[in-house]
Amino acid sequence: MLRPIDNLLNRITMYRLVLYVLIALLAAALALSSLHMLAFDPFALLFSTAFILAACAISNWAFSRTFGIPTNVESATITALILALIITPLQSYNDLWFLGWASVLAMASKYIVAIKGKHLFNPAAFAVALTYFTTNQSASWWVGSASLLPFVLIGGFLIVRKLRRFDLVFSFLGAVLVALLASSLFSGDALITTLQRVILYSPLVFFASILLTEPLTAPPTRKLRIYYGALVGILFTPLLHIGALYTTPELALLIGNLVAYLVSPKDKLILKLKNKTQVAPDTYEFVFTPNRKLVFTPGQYMEWTLGHHDPDSRGNRRTFTLASAPTERELRLGVKFYQKSSSFKKALLSMGSEDEIAATQLAGDFVLPDNPSQKCVFIAGGIGITPFRSMIKYLLDTHQRRPITLLYSNRGAEDILYKDIFDRAEKELGIKTIYTLTDASHLPSFWKGNVGRLTPQMIQKLIPGYRRVKFYISGPTEMVYSFKDTLRQLGVKDADIRVDFFAGL
Repeated sequence: MLRPIDNLLNRITMYRLVLYVLIALLAAALALSSLHMLAFDPFALLFSTAFILAACAISNWAFSRTFGIPTNVESATITALILALIITPLQSYNDLWFLGWASVLAMASKYIVAIKGKHLFNPAAFAVALTYFTTNQSASWWVGSASLLPFVLIGGFLIVRKLRRFDLVFSFLGAVLVALLASSLFSGDALITTLQRVILYSPLVFFASILLTEPLTAPPTRKLRIYYGALVGILFTPLLHIGALYTTPELALLIGNLVAYLVSPKDKLILKLKNKTQVAPDTYEFVFTPNRKLVFTPGQYMEWTLGHHDPDSRGNRRTFTLASAPTERELRLGVKFYQKSSSFKKALLSMGSEDEIAATQLAGDFVLPDNPSQKCVFIAGGIGITPFRSMIKYLLDTHQRRPITLLYSNRGAEDILYKDIFDRAEKELGIKTIYTLTDASHLPSFWKGNVGRLTPQMIQKLIPGYRRVKFYISGPTEMVYSFKDTLRQLGVKDADIRVDFFAGL
């Protein structure tokens, strides 16, 4: 039932999805205020939103020019729309300076409160927290209203689904529930009444799905995200205080952002293109030379930013898994191109020698198990082979033998990538690779391998004792779903299946 939603989400980047959701929420708020279901005038909301957008755009441009850093219009627009949804719409013209000051502070945080080009705090939260301490005016978080809740739930679900950050959101909500339970016990208030008030009349859902999940200020791995969500959830409910200073949503998030920064990788790389090679009819390998050595775990990914003229609706950022091993100096990307590729991919393909691209936000849990004796089956479809190339090249370079079988599915033989690496691994480490082609109508005469899509019968035949292994699946979303369903039909537990959707963010 969720597959059509995922197919739709895969067509747009995470940042563009957030932008669309915020625009939809503001449109819903305008409609509701016109029906007198929100306590402000719709023209006040329109004016406030336009003013904040203009103030953020001008400030962002000014800071970009001052610091010599390329401006990101999409990011600035997202921050502006969040501010419009949490700061009460204009009540009088005296409020203009507050809206302007919050906008300037939000943009400043991206450039000034940053280390190695990475901002530490969520810009909107930073702005409204600082306005409180500098002007004694704060955000009302008016988006947390019962009438807007259905729209926030739908938009928030789409964002969390796109990011696959349910672990983070659930840990946050669980911590909020525990904190509210403790508060009810001490205060004597009924827990049901307290929950109703928090869910219907606070920014809980908006905060959890849109601000808390921001990739740049959240931890990179699942375990750390769960701790992060729990910490922010406890701080979200104003139980802790120093004198008269109680925690607020923005303060809770800023404290969480700081902790996340301390436990996260600090790398921001500027990479120069060394060479690009066409390795399949529609696939290229890009080899980049980084400005410094990157320490990472095989199978992880990074967010890549490539400034270019007239970016399309998918923007100038993508998430790609590293195909290189940590033992290699250069960083490699395997990228599949389509007939109607995005402006980002067109710009990537047109890069020349020594052209630069930026990479940040090293993250990912799709990595080798800690136990080297754990039997694993890697299932790759098409360009989803990249994390497995990273893992197997690393094992080759470090001379590690592990009980691994690779099942590699492609449409045609010409689409098979990195065969030299897998042949070496079979010879030197005993890692067996089983190839299968899905296009039976164009089989080459030399093909002696498997033909057709992976079926339960094929798994039973190729993988003896398949219920005692860990399965790793990487590839396009539909392929991942299909293989996961196949494994479930065979009785493989979800805990023994790890997936890496190769859809990008």
